[in-house]
Amino acid sequence: MNLTISGISKSYGSTKALQNFTAEFEPGIYALLGPNGSGKSTLMNIITDNLKADKGEITYSEKGGTPENVLKMGVRFREKLGFMPQYPGMYPNFSVERFMWYMAALKDVGHGLGRRERKKVTREQIASILAAVELDDVPRRRIGALSGGMKQRLCLAQAVLGDPGILILDEPTAGLDPKQRIAIRNYISRIAFNKIVVIATHVVSDIEYIARDIIMLKKGVIVDNAPPDELVAKIGGKVWNVPCTESEVGEMHQKYRVTNIVKSDSVVALRVLSDEKPTPSSVTVAPTLEDYYLYIFGEEASAPMC
Repeated sequence: MNLTISGISKSYGSTKALQNFTAEFEPGIYALLGPNGSGKSTLMNIITDNLKADKGEITYSEKGGTPENVLKMGVRFREKLGFMPQYPGMYPNFSVERFMWYMAALKDVGHGLGRRERKKVTREQIASILAAVELDDVPRRRIGALSGGMKQRLCLAQAVLGDPGILILDEPTAGLDPKQRIAIRNYISRIAFNKIVVIATHVVSDIEYIARDIIMLKKGVIVDNAPPDELVAKIGGKVWNVPCTESEVGEMHQKYRVTNIVKSDSVVALRVLSDEKPTPSSVTVAPTLEDYYLYIFGEEASAPMC
C-alpha cells in the first residue's frame, strides 16, 4: 500500500497555504508537525477530497499495483479512508451508539455479508471501538451532552470504524486530559501496523515516540522530513543548561531562545537553544524533539491559536 503526494499547492487569495508539498507514505504512522496556520489541515482536507488543490497530484496503489490518481478512483479511494477532522460536525440529538450505527451505514460496514452477519459484525466493531476510546459507559448519552474531550474521542471512533487502510487524523488528542492522551496514542499505535496513519498536530508529545517519520511544516513549506531521532540529532550540542541569577533572566531572554526556567532557592536554571555556548558556566544537555520543534519554529511555536 502506497500513498504518494506530488507537488500539491493551495492558496487562499494571496495566502499560500501549501507550496509544492511532496511526500510518500507506506504503512506506519507519519506526523505533520507545525504551528497553527502551517497548512496541516489544508493538506488533510485535500487528501480526503474535501478541498481541491490548485495543482499537484495524489496517487494510491496496493502492493505491486499500478498507482492511480485518487480523484479518478473516487468512491474506491474514499472507502479506504478514515478521517477525523479538526472541527467535526456531529448530530447533537443522536446518542453515541446511534451515531456509530449511522456512520457504519454510511461506510457500508460489512458489505457483501448477509443481513444478520452484517449486523453482528457492525455491533462487535462498535462495541470494541467504543471500549478502546473509553466511551463504552455512555452509549446512550446524547452527543450534545458530551464534554469536548468525549466528542473528540467519538470522532476518532467513527474514523476507525470499518477498518480503513488509511487514517487521516487532524489534532486527534485536542481537548483530552493526559491520561486520555496516552490511551488514545497507544490505541493509534496498536491499530497502525497495517495502515497508513497521518496525524496532524502541534503537540510534540503526541507523536514523539510513535511516528516513523515527522514532516515539519512552516507556512505551507516542508522544512524537514525525517525520523524523530534524526531530527533530534541535528541540534546536538545546541541545547544548554544555563545557571544564572533572577536579575539575569530578562537579559538572557533578550539574547537567546529560552525554552524552560527552573528556580531553586536563589539559583535559576535556564534551558537555552543556541548555536554557541551562552555563558562560561553553560553545560550542554541532551536535546529532545520539543527542543528541535522550538529551534525550527521559534516564536511561531508559542503563537496563540486563531
